[in-house]
Amino acid sequence: MTTDPVDLTARLVRCPSVTPEDAGALDVLDRALSAAGFATTRVDRGGIRNLYARWGEGRQGRRFGFNGHTDVVPVGDPADWTHPPFGAEIHDGWLYGRGAVDMKSGVAAFAAAAIDFVTDTPPDGAVILAITGDEEGDARDGTRALLDWMDQAGERMDVCLVGEPTCPERMGEMIKIGRRGSLSAFVTATGVQGHAAYPHLAANPLPVLVRLLDRLASTPLDDGTEHFDPSTLAITTVDVGNPATNVIPATARATVNIRYNDAHSGASLTAWLDEQARAASRGTDVALSVTVRNSGESFVTPPGPFSDLVAQAVRAETGATPVLSTSGGTSDARFVRKHCPVVEFGLVGQRMHAVDERVPVADVHALKAVYTRILQGYLA
Repeated sequence: MTTDPVDLTARLVRCPSVTPEDAGALDVLDRALSAAGFATTRVDRGGIRNLYARWGEGRQGRRFGFNGHTDVVPVGDPADWTHPPFGAEIHDGWLYGRGAVDMKSGVAAFAAAAIDFVTDTPPDGAVILAITGDEEGDARDGTRALLDWMDQAGERMDVCLVGEPTCPERMGEMIKIGRRGSLSAFVTATGVQGHAAYPHLAANPLPVLVRLLDRLASTPLDDGTEHFDPSTLAITTVDVGNPATNVIPATARATVNIRYNDAHSGASLTAWLDEQARAASRGTDVALSVTVRNSGESFVTPPGPFSDLVAQAVRAETGATPVLSTSGGTSDARFVRKHCPVVEFGLVGQRMHAVDERVPVADVHALKAVYTRILQGYLA
């Protein structure tokens, strides 16, 4: 049996599933998987549609999972696109459309690999697909909902492969074995409004806020760790909202984003930010407050048999020797890692979220072949 991952990708791309809309994407997968004998369950929560599919019962150590998402980011102005963003048109060996790279082709490739594998060589084990519609959004009711449901239902993956794009420039060059943590800090400086000609009668929050931002941006967080590059801090916005040139504002705000490695935690960075704020405002009449939103802690799946299996499959099908990396942004692997060992491998990510997002048809077939080889190595 041969399931065409490009055709399945095209059918998914034609569903305009901009978060939180599903637009029929999970129905496409549900029908294909059910026809192949997968037991499928809808795990919807908070208005988000999710799909859990399992073939086989499996025993401990023999339950292989895939994770991915069918929701996509907005297209922007459709007039900027060379081809319709939800048309899934193929031109010169490229399939165009929003989600073609991130990550409907990844989902199609692992679904097609799973369908053909269990049909052609039924394994003594379980193949599990956990697919969400809430990765590009708040990610509260997507993969987390699936994992919560699995815990309650007694379902389990022993290992999981997330099909996110992982390769910077060439298919097969990188596997993600972890991700940095991501923390956003919202800083508010509160002083006393006044006339710019009489600054002694006011308490200007801006010098204090700027002093804090300079402290934060000028202080290296670390030198990197065994599996991670140095942590980074970026000032992303400074807002005053003051249209008058002769008024000292009462309030100023700023936001910083920290991408951190395993030398830190969300709690330790929050404590550090609070201490820096106290130091910057000491001896002034300006109050600094810091509110933190932590999107996920850093994590790493130590190199071992699972990452070796994935690397061997990638090398066999692409000819590339993949680097084990923890670079990039966040993904739903940050939730899966609490459930079981997780690694990520997928397409070249250069064109994800871009106008004219597109994927080489040949890469989609290659990705299915990699996933098939991984299934064979783990379960055959």
